Amino acid sequence: MIYIDLFLGFLKVGLFSFGGAYAAIPLIRDVVLHYGWIDDEQLTYMIAVSESTPGPIMVNMATYVGSMMAGIPGALVATFSVVLPAFVIIILIMIMFKRLLKNPYTQAVLRGLKPCIMGIILAMGISMIVQNIVIKGTAFSLDFRAVVLCSVLAAVYFGSRKITKSGISPIVLICVAAVIGVVMY
Repeated sequence: MIYIDLFLGFLKVGLFSFGGAYAAIPLIRDVVLHYGWIDDEQLTYMIAVSESTPGPIMVNMATYVGSMMAGIPGALVATFSVVLPAFVIIILIMIMFKRLLKNPYTQAVLRGLKPCIMGIILAMGISMIVQNIVIKGTAFSLDFRAVVLCSVLAAVYFGSRKITKSGISPIVLICVAAVIGVVMY
């Protein structure tokens, strides 16, 4: 019976909690108090623990309550039931999105959005470079280390595209930037 209660209670939380984890806390509170699983004080502690552990708060709270009530099987049931609605909704959206992508009008919109998005990313990148190269508090004075760092990263990026034809992985480029930044600063 506890497994059915855990499943139905956290399925309700997964189905009707919109607006993120903090918006779900009142619903979780209603469910756990309705079933008498924990009291308000324990709920406060559970929220603190759920926030301090990796992962979504709602999933952490479901796992915590499920394990308190029925051990590992209870944790699995509660976690599964709180995640199930989002999983099903995403699958349905992907099915509809796949059909929508075949529509020629959708393709035209996406082709039109690509240059806009590229322009926004490029403008933001240039803005970030300028903000980090110019020393703050001066009219126009360059931070030599930032110029060198940007130049080295640009050389690594464009050099890797010439050598490998596919370019360097963004993760590797971020790691290279981090190492160079630590060494230079």
